[in-house]
Amino acid sequence: MSKMISEPESYFRTLIAERDPVLKRLEEEAQNEGIPIIGPVIGALMFVLARFAGARRILEFGTATGYSAIWMARGCRADDARIVTLEKNPAMADRARRNCDLAGVGDRVEIHTGDALTIAKDLAGPFDMIFLDIEKKDYAPALEDCRRLLRPGGLLAADNIAFADADLFNRAILADEAWQAVPLYAFMPGHSPERDGICLAVKSL
Repeated sequence: MSKMISEPESYFRTLIAERDPVLKRLEEEAQNEGIPIIGPVIGALMFVLARFAGARRILEFGTATGYSAIWMARGCRADDARIVTLEKNPAMADRARRNCDLAGVGDRVEIHTGDALTIAKDLAGPFDMIFLDIEKKDYAPALEDCRRLLRPGGLLAADNIAFADADLFNRAILADEAWQAVPLYAFMPGHSPERDGICLAVKSL
């Protein structure tokens, strides 16, 4: 059997794909201002998932500066693809709009300002993909609307599931027959934090 790579964390830091100036600036701002973002590895994963799913409509809980929305919008092939993203902080939402415009995806990203759980109640599906990245205690309460809004066979991704407040969500989605879920714990260079979990789940019912 082949040996494992020595010092794997240092090694995998060398395998991060190059980003454009807009994404690099957002990464620098996140580091300097303490803004939690998914970082380039999970960003690239969201791009790949959106592309693989052939997603035309994506719902995001938690916009922040628009970093993850940019990755997902770029992953969508369809000209009429839309990212509907929910952000509680009006100033952050405005900032995200500017960033999406600068990244060339402003026409694909629709930002709603307010409490994500409240806004979700009034949304109509179906969505092809949902990304959860709000307060972790709100993941479990959001699960019912995620099930309602996501199409059968659609993908749910939840970030930061290694946080203690995500425990109820982690247990609930594994126990729910409507989902086929896999929780992953991994080293994610550039993520906030770099050692964290992500859940990927397909809606089966």
